[in-house]
Amino acid sequence: MEITQATQAYGAAAADQADRRVGRVVFASALGTIIEWYDFLIYGAAAALVFNKLFFPAEDPFVGTLAALGSAAVGFFARPFGGAVFGYFGDRLGRKSMLLLTLIIMGLGTFAIGLLPTYAQIGIWAPILLVVLRIIQGIGLGGEWGGAALMVLEHAPAKRRGLCGSLVQVGFPIGLILSAGVFGLVSKLPEEEFLSWGWRVPFLSSLVLVILGAFIRLKVEESPVFEAMKARKEIARNPLAEAIFRHPRSFLVAIGLKISEVSWVYMLTVFVVVYATTRLGLPKAQILDAIMIAAAIEIVTIPLFGYLSDLIGRRPFYFAGAIFTIGFAFPMFWLLGTRDPLVIVAAVAVALSFGHGLMFAPEATYFPELFGARARYSGASFGFQVAAAIGGGLTPVLATWLNEKAGGTAGVSIMLIALALITLVAAFFAHETRNRSVSVL
Repeated sequence: MEITQATQAYGAAAADQADRRVGRVVFASALGTIIEWYDFLIYGAAAALVFNKLFFPAEDPFVGTLAALGSAAVGFFARPFGGAVFGYFGDRLGRKSMLLLTLIIMGLGTFAIGLLPTYAQIGIWAPILLVVLRIIQGIGLGGEWGGAALMVLEHAPAKRRGLCGSLVQVGFPIGLILSAGVFGLVSKLPEEEFLSWGWRVPFLSSLVLVILGAFIRLKVEESPVFEAMKARKEIARNPLAEAIFRHPRSFLVAIGLKISEVSWVYMLTVFVVVYATTRLGLPKAQILDAIMIAAAIEIVTIPLFGYLSDLIGRRPFYFAGAIFTIGFAFPMFWLLGTRDPLVIVAAVAVALSFGHGLMFAPEATYFPELFGARARYSGASFGFQVAAAIGGGLTPVLATWLNEKAGGTAGVSIMLIALALITLVAAFFAHETRNRSVSVL
């Protein structure tokens, strides 16, 4: 009896210790992801509201806006490079070290943007330096997401991987709230003060968040799956090549699954801001408040969808999200056109949770599960970021161009439907991974 009780007590203590370890990993990964998304997203808000005036001045406001959004797109095109480089070293050297390095790279790049002189002060060097720092941001984010997702996936209990992974994804709506909230506050300043120094505050404040995130991530243990591979000397010599050529179907599926969701969310958070403030004449604060409310709701819906993905699988959420996008691509702009504040908040909230959250929630779990442990960081990161470059980088620019040239949003809606059809095809060819072991090589 005493032996049995002692064994039970030991087992309970071990389980409690394991839960605390998983909790630390989830917290550290989610916090770092919040910081990374905040840093990346404030650029999009600034590109829509201020960079066209301070860094890309033009006689035609449309040209200035297009140039500013194009500079934002550059960060997306840098993300696959970050995913490839840090994915390679993450699979070779470990997940933890890459998480720290990418956080620091992103933070320093963001802080430096807040110090930049404007076009009026140094001429053409202002937009050049801005684009260089945007590239640094993109490289940092490109490597960060995969490391955070893997750390959680490879620590989490098998039956809670979807839920734990979705908590990493919550970093996006929280980062969105922080970025929109800070810009919403500074945009209330008089226009002269906002353009003079107010816009710099969101970028400079990032340094405090980065220091906090780096301190917390230093205390996280390395992935047990990676440590086991290292002990068995099973580290891949070229994990990026292995991800692409040994798992080509998974790699292409990951790109296809991501393309609709990432296009949809950046249409909402970048193009809609431009469209609402220029074409519809809405106050900046009104559309930013709508985005913040929608993001706050997504803080609840993303973990809910992650939890459900542990029960019914990952694939159904991509079918559901893509079908929703096809059905809501036109009504979204009709509802915005009412200019009614309550209707706009409801439309953005529904669009964000179901056109983005449904598919975004299981991604941190599903994408790494698609690949073997030897090439998981490379495959998940590179596939995720290639799609982000195509969908997130080009969508706001193309949407702005289509809206201007076609004189309406019909072309934008058709583009979003076409991208959703790509995701539907990818979901059809994807494998369900809910019951797959994360130690599979």
